[in-house]
Parts: sequence; structure tokens; C-alpha cells
Amino acid sequence: MDIENKSVTFIFLLRGLTDDRELESLIFGLFLGMYLITVFGNILIMLAIYCDSHLHTPMYLFLCHLSFNDMYLVSITVPKMLVNIQTQDQRITYAGCLSQGFFVAVCILFECFLLGIMAYDRYVAICYPLRYTALMNSCFCIILVLISLFISIVNGLLHSLMILNLSFCSDLEIFHFFCEIAQVIKLACSDDLINNILIFVTASIFAGIPLFGIIFSYIRILSTVLKMPSSEGKYKAFSTCGSHLFVVCLFYGTGFGVYITSDVIDSPRETAVASVMYSIVPPMMNPFIYSLRNRDIKEALKKVIVKITSLL
Repeated sequence: MDIENKSVTFIFLLRGLTDDRELESLIFGLFLGMYLITVFGNILIMLAIYCDSHLHTPMYLFLCHLSFNDMYLVSITVPKMLVNIQTQDQRITYAGCLSQGFFVAVCILFECFLLGIMAYDRYVAICYPLRYTALMNSCFCIILVLISLFISIVNGLLHSLMILNLSFCSDLEIFHFFCEIAQVIKLACSDDLINNILIFVTASIFAGIPLFGIIFSYIRILSTVLKMPSSEGKYKAFSTCGSHLFVVCLFYGTGFGVYITSDVIDSPRETAVASVMYSIVPPMMNPFIYSLRNRDIKEALKKVIVKITSLL
């Protein structure tokens, strides 16, 4: 295959999850439903936190950012896939593909940092309750979020700029429903060793550090909770951490599962199907997890739903 000149405008083909037209109709309905559930669910969580002054605390501030990030993540990938299925046009421009890969990388890493920050917040609240207000003040919380977002953007830019140095062949088919950076790199005709090393190193560091922080935080939390004399105190402490721990297991578990299966499975399309588990399922499930296990969120959601229905 001939290497195209860099000045040529590349057109990538997002081949999606299947080539079966009948199956595509089923996938369209399924992903449309998942997208609507994700968007409306996360909007309700954000509205509940915004409207209830009792939820204007660091824990719910981070949850609000997590909900927005989840909603934004699925909005980057799913609508484009739905349009491709509906129009039977799988094309995406080089700039569009690079932009999509950049924003997905930013959202995924930002999710890792937010989960790490939320674990630290629970650690301070349970292990140092008397110092919680001083340690987790609003200024410090905003700085944590901004630093996490800045690192996520720099990481996404780094990978995107490295892709600009690659030369691509004429066969630009991506067997995926979005332009994942790792899948784009595989299409390069030039040497991609540095790009792959960079992905491995940055993923290990930037996803590993929050995970290490989460593990450390919950070890300390467990140690503190077991020392509590009151069973009611233990239950309250575990209930405040249960939702977050479930979300962490869902996100990191599906992410590691996709990483392992991508090495074992040779089919890129099967890998794309597996990637749905970390890019679509956690953002859809998070609102349910927090609303079902958190009494404060339940009460706030009831108030929001009553207000919405009264306006209709």
C-alpha cells in the first residue's frame, strides 16, 4: 500500500460493531436508548445537586463533575455512530477522527482522576472528620478538579500531536464505533513504536496513580471503620462509600477487561464490542448506582422530578 502525502485530506471509515444491516437496526435502537438514559440520568443527578443546598458539599461537587464528564463522553461517540448507521455513511475526516480521539482520551483520564479524588474525599471524611471542612475546602476542591482536567487535556494533546507525525496508508478502515487513539495508530504505515510506548507509559502512570490512591484510601477507610464501636456508624460509613466503590469497580474492571481481551482476541471488531463496557456502560449505570444507594440523592431527585412534572 502506498503512503499518502501528509497534505492529502484523509478520510477514515468507522466500520462500527457489525456489517449486518439487520443487526445494525437493533444496535441503533439499543445505543439510542442507552444514550438517552445516560444523558437524562446524569442531567437529573446534576439538577438534584444544583437545586438542593444540602448537597453543596465536596462529595457532591465531584459527583456533579463526574456526571457531566460521563454525559460528555457518550455524546462524543454515540451520536456519530447513530448518524453513521442511519445514513449508511461511515466516513469521518482526519481532523474529525483526531478530535474525537482527543476528547475521548481527555474524558477517560478525567474520569480516573475524579474517581481518585472522590476516594480521597471519603478518606478524609471518615478518617479525619473533625478536620474535613478545613482540608476539603471549596478552593482546594476546585484546584483538584482543574489540575486533573489540565493533566487530562495535556495527555490528550500529547497523543494527538504524536499521531500528526505518522504517515497513513490508503486502507483507513477503523473497525470500531469511534476513533480510539490506539486503533488509529494501528493504521499507520510509519513506525509507531514511540506512540505505543507513550500510550502504555501514560496509561500506566495517569490511570495507575488514581487507582493506587483509591486502594490506599479504602484500606485506611476499612481500618478506621472496623475500629468504630457503633454498628450504626459502621453502616453509615460503608453506605457513603458503597456507591463510589461500585462505580470504581465497574469502570476499572471493564477497562482492564478490555485491555486484557484486546491482547487475547485478534479480532478488532470483538475488541470494539468489548470497549462498549468501559465507554458506554459505566456512564449509563452511574446515575442508577448513586441514586439507588444514596438517600440524599434519592430525596433530591424526588424534589426535582416533582418540580419538573408540575411544570408540564
